[in-house]
Order: sequence, then structure tokens, then C-alpha cells
Amino acid sequence: MADDKARTSGSLDALVGEWSMEVAVPPGPPIEVRGRMVFEWLSEGSFLIQRWNVEHDEAPDGISIIGPEAPDGAYRQHYFDSRGVSRVYEMSLRDGVWKLWRESPGFSQRFTATLGDGAITGFWEKSSDGETWERDFDITYTKVEDEARS
Repeated sequence: MADDKARTSGSLDALVGEWSMEVAVPPGPPIEVRGRMVFEWLSEGSFLIQRWNVEHDEAPDGISIIGPEAPDGAYRQHYFDSRGVSRVYEMSLRDGVWKLWRESPGFSQRFTATLGDGAITGFWEKSSDGETWERDFDITYTKVEDEARS
């Protein structure tokens, strides 16, 4: 069990904490959407819980559960949002690059982000045929400092 916990936590620890969220949705004049996201461990490191709230009527709030998929460091994210949508994404987090992807007939998605000093900068892409990809939106997460530590 200790080996499983160590494998699960590893690089995912970089995500733990509270983050502010800014989303820019193209095309045309970008629509800016703001929100908050929190990552926290469940059951002493067995699974990572991601919760988000968005300050825009057309963007969903939601929760995801991230857990190990294979001993090679792969993960799986189970996604649920306020629209009643649920999805399963494959996930990796290696060398400061966070990726999510899913292939589904008619609507495939992928996410790529870079983790930096107190920030995560990335973008989502979508595809209706699994071959031609278009930018869906850009997203930036900024770590919220814990006021209790100040």
C-alpha cells in the first residue's frame, strides 16, 4: 500500500492547493472567464480530487477524481460537471508538462499545460473527427498563497 501511495502522489503533488483560474475563449473578441480550482488528496494520497467553480453562466462547475492507471506513471481522470456531463480522460504529468486526452466518436479532446513557478499555463483542443484539431480555449491557473502562512 505504501508503494501505491508513493506512486500516486509523486508528481501530482505539484497540483495540490488552491488556484485562481482565467480562461480565454476564442474566436473574435476573447471572452474572459474567471474561477477557482482546488486540488486535494483523498484518503491519505490514494486519489487526487479536483474541484472548480467558474464565474460565468455558460461554464460548468465540476469535480474530477484522479488516480493511478498503470505502474508507468499514467493516470486516469474521471470528470463530472454541473451540466450532468461525465467523461474519462487519460492523463500524464511528466517533466512539468500536464496532459489530458480522450478519444470519443464525434468529440475528442486534449489538454496540454506547462507547470511553472506558481502557475499552470495551457490550452484545450477539440476534434470532431479525431484528426483535425482546433483550439477550444486557453487557460491559466495561478497558485493562491495560503494567508495562514503569511
